[in-house]
Amino acid sequence: MSELSSAERVMRVLRREEPDRIPHFEWIIDRKVREAICPGASMEEFTVRMGLDAILTAPDIRKEQIGPNRFRNEWGVVLETTSEEHGFPVEGPIKSLDDFRKYTPPDPHAPGRYESLQRLVKRYKGKLAIGVHLNDVFSIPRYLAGFEGLMMALVDSPELVRGLVDLSVEMNLAMAREVARFGADFVFTGDDYASTERPFMSPKAFREFFEPGLRRVIAGFHEAGLPVIKHTDGNIRPLVDMILDTGIDCLDPIDPVAGMDIGEMKAKYGHRVALKGNVDCAHTLTFGSEADVVAETKAVIRKAGEGGGLILSSSNSIHSAVKPGNYLAMWNAIRMYGRYPLRLEPWPSSGAVEAF
Repeated sequence: MSELSSAERVMRVLRREEPDRIPHFEWIIDRKVREAICPGASMEEFTVRMGLDAILTAPDIRKEQIGPNRFRNEWGVVLETTSEEHGFPVEGPIKSLDDFRKYTPPDPHAPGRYESLQRLVKRYKGKLAIGVHLNDVFSIPRYLAGFEGLMMALVDSPELVRGLVDLSVEMNLAMAREVARFGADFVFTGDDYASTERPFMSPKAFREFFEPGLRRVIAGFHEAGLPVIKHTDGNIRPLVDMILDTGIDCLDPIDPVAGMDIGEMKAKYGHRVALKGNVDCAHTLTFGSEADVVAETKAVIRKAGEGGGLILSSSNSIHSAVKPGNYLAMWNAIRMYGRYPLRLEPWPSSGAVEAF
């Protein structure tokens, strides 16, 4: 097969087709890791210099500083800056159904809302796959009401939960239509549904409160012409069939810390969804050796690479504690062993870890 552009490579995988080689990109590569590898590079510059296959952005949401380490964004959510790449939500504007009825969300059509996307489209359309971070049905309700507030509302105020989910669906569909118009190639949603041990809510509650909205928002993304990569950490086994039944195009990150196995997912669901993941960023990329990283990267290729439908990445993100050399080891192993047709040697007969 002749060399594909990065855009073609990613879009083939999202159609569960075999590309020329396994694509690679990350949701986040922390500035500390970037700085160690490409000093002074922004995320955009790092993406280009490292030859990653997708470049990512989001709608431009304004924020104002309200304290030494705190900002309030247009959603009314207070964020606290940390040592990591993004702020952490600490307070939302909605505490009750009455608050919700008075609430006004940001204008999805506001001037300048998609300037970052438009700039990337102008520079990279057709070369890199251009992804936009939107949400589906959990993150916005969680940020607006707070995690504990949302969980309590499942019991105490179901009307509030339904209203928040409907708001999230309508806002994200309005933004999806805009990002499609401006040239985005795909959407990725970052709404986590589970902890390492189990989902945040019972399957019954998920089916009642969240699945109908998830079906609506995924269908709307597709109507806008946007494939969807759905991200959720944790042990999603009790929810996975409901998630896949919505028609998502790719599931990420198949969390190994939560006992999710990418080989099992490929065997059981690879005919209906692409996969993204899942070199362990909690342990291997953070504490392992470069040889450990190479061995695990090759294991992911063995388990899930055959026939295409795989974007190889970390099991969540390249956070600040990831060793830069380990990220480079994964990056290099993807290029060394990820070209189709795959030619990986058999599993080693001993327990020794393979190096390059």
